[in-house]
Amino acid sequence: MPWAALEQALSSRLPATQAGGGRPALPVRLIAGLLYLKHAYDLSDEAVCERWLENPYWQFFTGEVVFQTRLPCDASSLTRWRQRLGEAGMEELLAHTINAAHAMQAVDARELSRVIVDTTVQEKAIAYPTDSRLLEVARKKLVLLAKMRRVLRRQRTVLGRLMRDIQRKLDQVNTGVRERIAVWLERAQRLYTQRPKDKQKLYALHAPEVECIGKGKARQAYEFGVKVGIAVTACKGLVVGARSFPGNPYDGDTLAEQLEQTRGLLQDVSVEPTVAIVDLGYRGRAVDGVQVLHRGKAKTLTRRQWRWIKRRQAVEPVIGHLKDDCRLRRCRLKGAQGDALHVLGCAAGYNLRWLLRWIAFLRAWMRAMGWSSLSTVPLSPTALGA
Repeated sequence: MPWAALEQALSSRLPATQAGGGRPALPVRLIAGLLYLKHAYDLSDEAVCERWLENPYWQFFTGEVVFQTRLPCDASSLTRWRQRLGEAGMEELLAHTINAAHAMQAVDARELSRVIVDTTVQEKAIAYPTDSRLLEVARKKLVLLAKMRRVLRRQRTVLGRLMRDIQRKLDQVNTGVRERIAVWLERAQRLYTQRPKDKQKLYALHAPEVECIGKGKARQAYEFGVKVGIAVTACKGLVVGARSFPGNPYDGDTLAEQLEQTRGLLQDVSVEPTVAIVDLGYRGRAVDGVQVLHRGKAKTLTRRQWRWIKRRQAVEPVIGHLKDDCRLRRCRLKGAQGDALHVLGCAAGYNLRWLLRWIAFLRAWMRAMGWSSLSTVPLSPTALGA
């Protein structure tokens, strides 16, 4: 990994010390390495710190030169570092995996210029939203908040009556508590008035940003989370774009933003996407400077373009591995910002696994060719048979 370049890119977001003093901050390489490993091996914040403690290879990957016998940091620190990095910082982590693949000559400029774009659902860590359960959760939450400040003397059994009681007695509590209760009261009111066939429903009290998305799957008609876009290279499946799209937009309306992000991630390797291979969900949309190909243009496609379109399904196993191996199946981070950070972390973790597979292939090829050291290996794609 290009650690020096990554540290320089993130230095403004991760200062060495706090503005108000205090102990020095953790090294950038340690934080970035832990975030890479977390998503590459599908681990929680707590588990990645524990695995790091017993794995010397992971410690070397994050910059240690002597085996450490203490945890690298408290697991809650990773949450704060993610928030400080923000979406732009997580994009830097993803971009440097692409730069590493290009520097290793695992992918060339021609490969990076043709991308496959698709969308999927990043589900939120919520229980299946049934009306009866949501009403009970809202009632319990309001009772808890009310009892904390002795607003109510007994438990209510009907959510509507409870809300009216709390609204009448809000003036009896201080401003800070009133604002906190008002947030949950607004969500309870929204839940109380919504009906089964309504649009823009509330599906989780603790995650109001959750949306109901139907992708036409027989086994799961609806998924509850946020729509995310994924862009991968057409031949080798390296992820070159990943972002969330709140509001459940039409797939075609996400194409321009997805390609704009991909263009930004590829700027360090001086490549821009020129061909986007998509499914029929993107038809009717065009992007300046990019040739958009799908089956709906069958009568105007050349033989070469048809060969490219036959590679469109290559994005599906990438999405499957992102969900099964890199934690994309369930997002446990808070809010819309958590959704955006999570999908970028999953993409960076997938690319790290991709690079490890490439290194394993390279070592096997070296043994087969009789080379004993990497310095004697011609790393051109032609020599490797790529």
